[in-house]
Amino acid sequence: MTLTLDTISQIGIFLFAVSALFLISRKNKWGFVLGLLSQPFWYYTSYHHQQWGIFFLNFAYTGVWTYGFYQWWFKDGEKKNG
Repeated sequence: MTLTLDTISQIGIFLFAVSALFLISRKNKWGFVLGLLSQPFWYYTSYHHQQWGIFFLNFAYTGVWTYGFYQWWFKDGEKKNG
C-alpha cells in the first residue's frame, strides 16, 4: 500500500474522528481535542474529492468542536473562579 496524502487523510479521519466520538461518549474532554485534530484531514479529503457539501459542513463541525473545547477546557475554570 502506497501512503499517498489521500491514504494518510483517510487514516487520520478514522483514527481521530472515531476516537473523538468514543471519548466524548465517555464524557472525556480530550475528545474535543481529537475532534479538532481530525478537521484538517476532513478539509483535505473533501476538497481533494470536490465534495463541496462536506467541505462547507466542515466549517460547522470545526465551530462545534471549538465550542466544545472551550466549554470543557476553559468554561469550568471561569465558574470556579467567578
